[in-house]
Amino acid sequence: MASKLADELPLGRRDIITARLDQGQPVVSAALAVEFDISEDAIRRDLRAIAAAGRCRRVYGGALPLLASSVPMSVRMDTRHRQKQALAQTAATMIQPGEFIFLDSGSTNLALIDFLPKGYDLTLATNSIDIAGAALRRQDLRLIMLGGTVDLAVGGCVDAAAIGSLSQMNIDRSFLGVCSVSPTSGLSAFDIADATFKRALLAASDYTIALATTDKLEVRAPHRVSEISEIGCVVLEHDAPKNHLDDLVRAGANVVKALQPF
Repeated sequence: MASKLADELPLGRRDIITARLDQGQPVVSAALAVEFDISEDAIRRDLRAIAAAGRCRRVYGGALPLLASSVPMSVRMDTRHRQKQALAQTAATMIQPGEFIFLDSGSTNLALIDFLPKGYDLTLATNSIDIAGAALRRQDLRLIMLGGTVDLAVGGCVDAAAIGSLSQMNIDRSFLGVCSVSPTSGLSAFDIADATFKRALLAASDYTIALATTDKLEVRAPHRVSEISEIGCVVLEHDAPKNHLDDLVRAGANVVKALQPF
């Protein structure tokens, strides 16, 4: 009875879904169907209607916010939290003692702070205000914060001053924040200054790792950072679609699947 009623009254439900998308949260059809106790077909109709109104982008299994480039870091930190932790935990196992590492601005890279190995004598550099703040709570890390003008959407400094500081560094291992991952267009960013900074980070690093939640495989961004084969390792979610994974491997990516979220 509750399911039938929910199907007959979709407008309030669509308003709730639209509000989440407007806040920068991707939505998953299966999860929404459970939450609202209705069929996935009904949710798909909702998402088609929301997309037709120009409020989201439909992707396999759900929908993404229309303007991902404008979603602030404060919002991104609260989305797909468990998945980001699983990616971070997996990537942290690749760090070696004594390394100079760089964490590029990004909510997934922020999750890395809790998993950085203790007692490894690590030096950490970052352009992210939030990452630097989290790193300060760790007494075992030497922290370098790049200066410059803070880009609120990016969540860190990506201007000429930040790039100038970055160019003087010899980084052992960098963790590149990504907006889009594609076998054909490689790694891309929404903001041109952010893309320029990421290219400089790639050039300054001996080895680069990119952590990508599954929604990044469905998004196109206008500013290319690198070919997929230029990245040392791409860490994907444990249940990333096989077709995406296979396409990335064929394009030359070294793909590692993350642990299952806990």
